[in-house]
Amino acid sequence: MGLVSEMSPAEYAEALGSFASGVTVLTLREDLDDIGTTVTAFMAVAAEPPLVAIGLAADSYVLEALHLTGTCALSLLAADQSVLASRFAAAGRPSARLLLDDVPHARAAHSHALVLTAGMAALDCRVQSTFDAGDHVLVVLRIMDVVYVGEDREPLIRFRSRYRREL
Repeated sequence: MGLVSEMSPAEYAEALGSFASGVTVLTLREDLDDIGTTVTAFMAVAAEPPLVAIGLAADSYVLEALHLTGTCALSLLAADQSVLASRFAAAGRPSARLLLDDVPHARAAHSHALVLTAGMAALDCRVQSTFDAGDHVLVVLRIMDVVYVGEDREPLIRFRSRYRREL
């Protein structure tokens, strides 16, 4: 006999919050502005071709802009970058350029999106495909370039709704 679940949104969030995940910032250049958001729904998909996937809210402006531009960058955050994760997660956040005003950053060669230059790594990507997934959309990204890898850094982790340096 199978389990019948009448799970509440709070139970769902609590259960999945028990899974530690890395923290990334997705940025993209849209016309003359730069936008970005914190993304913790991130995973490796394939090595050949090099693919990763992210989950974005289906009604988000970032997803709409990503559909228009077709390119973005992902900065994988280091343990000391929790303030940046919070900045890019805040509702009503300003332009990504303003959020990075006091933070070392550069532009990715293919997407021209901003990348943080002191994180774990940065990936320059283009959209490969998208899949509707309830209230989110799974976006598969093809990595066009690895901008850098910070080999001497420790990752920022999200666990039980908090950013952590370690578990």
